[in-house]
Amino acid sequence: MINFNIAAWRAWAPGLESAADWQAWSQQPEVLAPSDAAPDVSFLPAMQRRRLSRLARMAFSVGWPLAEGHEALPLVFISRHGETPRTFDILRDLAADQPLSPTQFSLSVHNAVIGLWSILRGETSEMTALAAAGDGLEHGLIEACGLLNEGAPAVLLIVTEEQPPEAYAQWIDDVPFPYAVGLLLTPGEQWQLSLATCTSVPVKTRWPHALELLRHMHGEPTTFQHAWKNRVWNWQRTP
Repeated sequence: MINFNIAAWRAWAPGLESAADWQAWSQQPEVLAPSDAAPDVSFLPAMQRRRLSRLARMAFSVGWPLAEGHEALPLVFISRHGETPRTFDILRDLAADQPLSPTQFSLSVHNAVIGLWSILRGETSEMTALAAAGDGLEHGLIEACGLLNEGAPAVLLIVTEEQPPEAYAQWIDDVPFPYAVGLLLTPGEQWQLSLATCTSVPVKTRWPHALELLRHMHGEPTTFQHAWKNRVWNWQRTP
């Protein structure tokens, strides 16, 4: 079992930016219409903004405000699928015998976002990029709580997924729309998370775990479960 506090949070999806937007969505969740909208990252210089994909922009838009005022803030970045649009473009260029862009390749790797974060913020704290399964949120929380237990006063956790190209639709079916969720975690007993093994076929949640967490943060139930394969994650929130 691990314990932690969520001191602050932010989330972004096309048309969902404020806490009120997410509260309304949590009460009546629905799949958002396809959109090319991207979050506002005007706090970054224009030259640096141009290098950021929408995935990176989403991560920066939720993480940057949470990191303000915190020095030496460790970061745990989680994305199951990563930069699928970039990698698809690279594969398409390969298939067409076109020269590859070194910039596209360097920004397509899974830890590119935390590398850019470190450069743009001048941050040298410990950072981890995880490519987990559907319960990446929980695996990221284990990593973050390990850092808290080692003495970090706070840890920033960011979960983000980009809408994959249509060519991947047959294999990637767990991204209902582009989204990013940022959590500023601190030591405490506000939340408890434990793991159990399921011997029967578990019931998967309708929404990705990070979005399910937002729903429960805006609801009344203080206990809930997230299941993935044979793992059942038991959540409990102090009222």
